[in-house]
Amino acid sequence: MSGAMLKNALVTLKESGVRITPQRHAILEFLISSETHPTADEIYKALEHDFPNMSVATVYNNLRVFRNAGLVKELTFGDASSRFDFVTHDHYHIICDECGSIVDFHHPGLEEVERLASYVTGFKVNSHRLEVYGVCPSCQEQGKASKAN
Repeated sequence: MSGAMLKNALVTLKESGVRITPQRHAILEFLISSETHPTADEIYKALEHDFPNMSVATVYNNLRVFRNAGLVKELTFGDASSRFDFVTHDHYHIICDECGSIVDFHHPGLEEVERLASYVTGFKVNSHRLEVYGVCPSCQEQGKASKAN
């Protein structure tokens, strides 16, 4: 599945007139295969071994190119660093209050919210974003362990 997504993303970039450099290819591939919604810094650290001349600024610039092409969403939660998410289908995020991990989930019923919001207000809705906050299973386990000691 991720192979097809990468191929489509590369086609989208070419059609937007963006040159496909090895770095761009690697950043896109990393984003598609990552389930953690990485920060630019995490992407840099994961790829610096393969691209010793690449800087964090290069990663940011490429993420901006991808965002402008509609391939990547920048997620900002609180004061933490922006995290980047490869755009697949509409999905929502549940975020751990303890460790900050973000997990995707999809609930088709929420698309109805846009229609309702539009109907009630007369707005032409462009998009919406839903964030749910809680404590992830891993942090729950750690919490139980620390209370037991």
